Amino acid sequence: MPWWSWILIWVALVALSLLFYVLLGIRLFRQFMATMQDLGAAGEKLGHLNPVGLDGEQQADPGRPRPGSAVFASPAAMRHDYEASKSSRREERRLRRVQRRKDRGQPLALGDLDFT
Repeated sequence: MPWWSWILIWVALVALSLLFYVLLGIRLFRQFMATMQDLGAAGEKLGHLNPVGLDGEQQADPGRPRPGSAVFASPAAMRHDYEASKSSRREERRLRRVQRRKDRGQPLALGDLDFT
């Protein structure tokens, strides 16, 4: 084998390896761009959803505080809110119980009568 055949073999091997790496890079770039396009489409789709209360414009219940606001509120205000909601739930249960007993024709308990 003459000496220049080794040079041709090595040039061919280097050229083929460079071609392989170029094709591998192109394939990787195309996959990356397809992934980014899918992420963009998902972002567009999720961008149309409006989480309740995060933009400050429209909440489900305007009288209700925003989630996470209790962290910065004073303990006295939180205790007052807790007691007020507890008593309102208790009163709603009492009214439902009175109505249910009236509907069934059952006698009312003395504690269920509203004397205030």
